[in-house]
Amino acid sequence: MRRVTISTSPAAPPRPRDVLQLLKPITWFPPMWAFMCGVVSSGGSIGARLPFFVAGLALAGPLVCGTSQAVNDWFDRHVDAINEPARPIPSGRIAGRWGLAIAMVGSLLSLLVAAAVGPWVLAATAFGTASAWAYSAPPVRAKTSGWLGPALVALNYEGLSWFTGAAVMVGALPGGHVLAILLLYSAGAHGIMTLNDFKAVEGDRATGVRSLPVILGIRGAARWACAAMSLPQVAVIALLARWGLDLSAGIVAALLAVQLALMPRLLADPAGRAPWYGATGVSLYVLGMLAASFGLGGYW
Repeated sequence: MRRVTISTSPAAPPRPRDVLQLLKPITWFPPMWAFMCGVVSSGGSIGARLPFFVAGLALAGPLVCGTSQAVNDWFDRHVDAINEPARPIPSGRIAGRWGLAIAMVGSLLSLLVAAAVGPWVLAATAFGTASAWAYSAPPVRAKTSGWLGPALVALNYEGLSWFTGAAVMVGALPGGHVLAILLLYSAGAHGIMTLNDFKAVEGDRATGVRSLPVILGIRGAARWACAAMSLPQVAVIALLARWGLDLSAGIVAALLAVQLALMPRLLADPAGRAPWYGATGVSLYVLGMLAASFGLGGYW
């Protein structure tokens, strides 16, 4: 393996478009979707809490999620030099220690905005920010574990974002029903994160990252991902039905049935079809989140 040396000497400030690429706006959508599920599940009015809603949406997307991308790219710069050398840091477009500085400023700004929104949002943001650093940075570097790393990302992308949306709207700790559903969807998202690791198997093996595709093999990891996504949804359906939210339960059940019908095709060629399943099965998964949140919020 060719050793890649990345300079950390003083360098000119990066261009705004390179900073934006570092923050990866495309990755903001999942936590912002989960945030909106939290808003809907609260049953509250956006108009009555508009400033807090806007701040929470910014936290879910560009602030906490964007910062986590900067943290990850800084501490993963040698891995990215193998997997994706065109990224801003390994390519040299964000040189010196600018990547680290962006990550630190983003973390501080996230905490300041969260503090202005409320204590529960601050608590969620503090946990999410700490998780982002623990995921990527030594000595914890949780991403080297195929079990702990995806669990942290899933909890942050789905659970904490949903929690933030609900907490922003009620100004307090969300109710037990909301907490139960967001935790189940967070658990299921472990499978989504596992599928996402398929694209970096070569670099992970070369750098000692023990993702599930590395330690279980592609097919084993794909089977785990399918089970991890399916079983929590079964529990969601059962809880929604128990609470009398039959329409939401029926919609989630129908969406799960389609996912199960798609999974054999994924398992036949996991590495090749993981992106396809991300566009189909994962989309159905997150639509189920929205259907559950409408029931929890009392909209049907």
